[in-house]
Amino acid sequence: MSKVLKYKIRKKLISEYINLLSRDDLKEHDLRAIIGRLIDEIISHEHISLSDSEKEKVTNEIVNDFLGFGPIDKLLRDPEITEIMVNGPDNVYVERKGNIEFTGITFDDEQHLMYFIQKFLIPTRRRVDESYPYTDVALKDGSRVNIIIPPLALNGPTVTIRKFLRNIKSAEDLIQLGTLDKRMADFLIASIKARINIIFSGATGAGKTTTVNVLSSYISENERIITIEDTAELVLSQRHVVRLETRQPNIEGKGEITIRDLFKNSLRMRPDRIIFGEIRGGEALDMLQAMCSGHRGALCVLHANSPQDVIYRIETMILTSGLSISLEAIHRQIAAAIHLIVQQEQLSDGSRKITHITQINGIKEGEVVLEDIFVYEQEGIDSEGKIRPRWRATGVIPVFYLLFKKEGVDLPLEIFEKG
Repeated sequence: MSKVLKYKIRKKLISEYINLLSRDDLKEHDLRAIIGRLIDEIISHEHISLSDSEKEKVTNEIVNDFLGFGPIDKLLRDPEITEIMVNGPDNVYVERKGNIEFTGITFDDEQHLMYFIQKFLIPTRRRVDESYPYTDVALKDGSRVNIIIPPLALNGPTVTIRKFLRNIKSAEDLIQLGTLDKRMADFLIASIKARINIIFSGATGAGKTTTVNVLSSYISENERIITIEDTAELVLSQRHVVRLETRQPNIEGKGEITIRDLFKNSLRMRPDRIIFGEIRGGEALDMLQAMCSGHRGALCVLHANSPQDVIYRIETMILTSGLSISLEAIHRQIAAAIHLIVQQEQLSDGSRKITHITQINGIKEGEVVLEDIFVYEQEGIDSEGKIRPRWRATGVIPVFYLLFKKEGVDLPLEIFEKG
């Protein structure tokens, strides 16, 4: 009975009080009063018997639906949970400390779940329907939400939420988490300050965006930063930030704005820094050309399994974009534009590590030359199943080391000593 009652109350709330519900200053006691009146109306009209405890339970659940995120609200507030996976109304999983867990949490039905999907979409310009059955959106705190609905999702509406981790704000936090060691952190911070062009690569869930968020905090407040993303995930601490986000085509298939469109426009916006949420297409060549023409200090995210795969992926993206350019020319552009590749992985124990910091050092025999500056090695596994990490300097000194001095960044050569 409670499911039917909640459905009727929810429907009346939306149809009769939509203006009130859309207000940011809606108070909980006002909402409870409205829900109480609606419950009394419905049980009186339909001659339903409902105890005070049942009324309270229904009221609490509906208040949580409208002011929070219903069944998954406590998951969103749990700081230990990094990912929430809703596979239809009856299967909700989370990632906690790198491990996948079944929660046992359920939605009333698909319609109940779709209500929350629409709630995610309301503050954005995105939509999901039969003509566009999947999308990505970002919550106010920077958490990313992927939504895909039937008929593409056979198990029912499916929602994947990658939470923004508020407690990871500085390089020290990354060191404490075991993502990298102090030498590497000092090197990457110096590279950010010296306006080195860096690509952050890794698989989905490896922690690339978190690392970019942390390291971007070391960009000077005096710089104008432009971020370009499919879905706005980056949360920068500086004041002078212009955030650009792509746009889906409308119902008629028109009006789409791509990463490449935004990037071309950003070059006319006097950027000191450009940060890409992800590179995945023909904009790769535009990005390389911009880096070569004086737009230094770019930070980019790219999906790849190794530093060498980064090169292959950039080659493929450019060659399949329909542009008439040779592989040799692509290699020259890469070697001239990109200084560093930071490779990150999620390991078997769920931890996330930077496994390579690799420089690009010109071209040899037609191929881009990659040289590891720092590499990760696994020392063993402790009694709790956690990996014991070790990072090793290879002894390679960055070819761009003089840029540190030129930009007034103090970085001792000793951090590159082998071992």
